[in-house]
Amino acid sequence: MKNLCKGTIFLLLAVFLSSNIAAQEVTAVITADESFSNKSIINKMSQNLSKVLTEINDAHKENRPLKIVNLPMTKDAQDALLMLWANIHFYCDDEEVVERCWVFDGGKEFMVSHIPLIITVDGESFGNGTYQEAVVDFDQQGVIKDFRFSLDAQLSESMENCGGVVDQEHKMKILSYCERFRTAYNKKDIEFLRRIFSDDALIITGNVTMVSNAESPYSKMKVNYKKQNKQQYLSNLERAFKRNKWIDVKFSEIGDNGEDGGCPGITRSKVNSNMYGVRLRQEWRSSNYSDTGYLFLLWDFTEEDKPVIHVRTWQPEWAGDVKLEPDDDISTLGAFNL
Repeated sequence: MKNLCKGTIFLLLAVFLSSNIAAQEVTAVITADESFSNKSIINKMSQNLSKVLTEINDAHKENRPLKIVNLPMTKDAQDALLMLWANIHFYCDDEEVVERCWVFDGGKEFMVSHIPLIITVDGESFGNGTYQEAVVDFDQQGVIKDFRFSLDAQLSESMENCGGVVDQEHKMKILSYCERFRTAYNKKDIEFLRRIFSDDALIITGNVTMVSNAESPYSKMKVNYKKQNKQQYLSNLERAFKRNKWIDVKFSEIGDNGEDGGCPGITRSKVNSNMYGVRLRQEWRSSNYSDTGYLFLLWDFTEEDKPVIHVRTWQPEWAGDVKLEPDDDISTLGAFNL
């Protein structure tokens, strides 16, 4: 009997200790091209990213708020991370994260992407276990200045490597702002969306309706388009944010040869060189609604660090069981005389 009690005590002690083991510490290893020789800043970025990911894991395991005050992040980056954490929790399941950084503006800005995360949503089965990659930006001191979710990995790689009329640095800037735009839906950041849409923004949304023909016994699906202004769109979006704990918006490429091939649709205006059209495939998933469709964004980079969206159009990918192709009349620069 004594041996049985002793064994029970040891078992309970083992369970207690295992439940109090610290969350997985993450070691980030950041690399750069040989053309960038400042090793100290690379080491500092690696250390700072390690601290942030480890704190995320600790907070996730303990189901608590993030201890953000002493993390090596700017106030804007802290706010971005806290807004995400207010809607969902996540953790990094890798002990070591090894990624290269992109160096911009002669070593004044840095970006690291493809940081692996697993999403968990408190009180909902929807979205739990979703794999998601994050992107972080660093300043010259190696301090994290932005934390956001990345685009689809294949799309991201394609945007980085595709040729065409848009140079590499502009592609990466467009990529960065598309990521910020997408993450704003994930963290329900209505104020960011209010800033990113121009005051005269045009929003066009397509929806599928059933059309009957008196001369035929068959009905067919038709896409009808509805125009909204900025205020109407944002008001509807705020209601969607309140209805859903977590909204998962993802972008992937359409490509020149359909969904499975070609470069992402980034085009530069011949009328105004500051204008760019971006055409993507969008997936929207929430606890009570989901859809897929083709998204077109008309970006204006007249102010490089404060771009705005003048046009957002969306067309459903499917009408019943018929797959639709992107509608060039609403999803190209030519459609808006650019």
